[in-house]
Amino acid sequence: MPFARLAAATTPTSHLGLGLAAVGRPGYINLGRDRDLPAERTVDALRARTHELLDAAYAQGVRYVDAARSYGRSEEFLADWLRARPDAVDVVVGSKWGYTYTADWTTDADEHEVKDHGTATYERQRAETGELLGERLDLYQIHSVTPDSPALTDRALHTRLAEAAAQGLTIGFSTSGPAQADAIRAALAVTVDGAPLFRTVQSTFNVLETSAGPALAEAHDAGLAVLVKEGMANGRLAAPDAPAPLRAVAEETGAGPDAVALAFVLRQPWADVVLSGAATTAQLTSNLRATSVDLTEEHAARLTALTEEPAAYWSHRSRLPWH
Repeated sequence: MPFARLAAATTPTSHLGLGLAAVGRPGYINLGRDRDLPAERTVDALRARTHELLDAAYAQGVRYVDAARSYGRSEEFLADWLRARPDAVDVVVGSKWGYTYTADWTTDADEHEVKDHGTATYERQRAETGELLGERLDLYQIHSVTPDSPALTDRALHTRLAEAAAQGLTIGFSTSGPAQADAIRAALAVTVDGAPLFRTVQSTFNVLETSAGPALAEAHDAGLAVLVKEGMANGRLAAPDAPAPLRAVAEETGAGPDAVALAFVLRQPWADVVLSGAATTAQLTSNLRATSVDLTEEHAARLTALTEEPAAYWSHRSRLPWH
């Protein structure tokens, strides 16, 4: 079963994971990130910040860490931390392939990452990930599958992924864009020798973007582990940018808007792991309070009223600046 080791965790925060997108490279699209990270975003500075976050996350019970080839040096930073923390044998490690990081450690690149779901890219990036994470890699996902992705129809790629699965690696996919539900359902139909190829799905789901919910429930019912990314909508649901209704619920529950936003995701019965994208230990601690937020049905209804049309949500996201 996917994530068997994670399912065995009994910590209060075992359903929360730490994503390294915001700290593995100097530029990202989270609001407020210009305030969250050191002014001098050297490799050493972000390595230190990543290790600080990993230490804090592990101490507070987080047991899943999410990286990607396109998250700058996230895999390298994580590998360094794992070597320095031999006690962290219970950490489940996931990464993704399909985007190549092209910003060369700058924040003003014309293009920060290039997408390619071809077999050649898989082979190259699988080798790169393996060199860094080796046998510590538990989950390898195709990064940001959309309904038109060739990864859904490339039988040669499916064969290579099935071979990796036969060797013990869990194979999954992530989604993005306004047609996430279509991508999820198409991926559920992918088989190799009659057996489903994918064992996990990672999708965007938050107060503002709930369109993937029914398809994620179907995936969960089909036996896939469901991971949720962007639960705070790239900072739109965190202070000081959180909408007034979310801030009101936060005040009523005594938690921060970020914790309330993540609690909204955690209450979905199909959500196995919800990622924090914290860039500071204070943000991480606040995010982890989501497990103790008591959202009522009335609270949930008020938050659901904030939902946007998928096309509008993703159009807004595409215009967020790379800080």
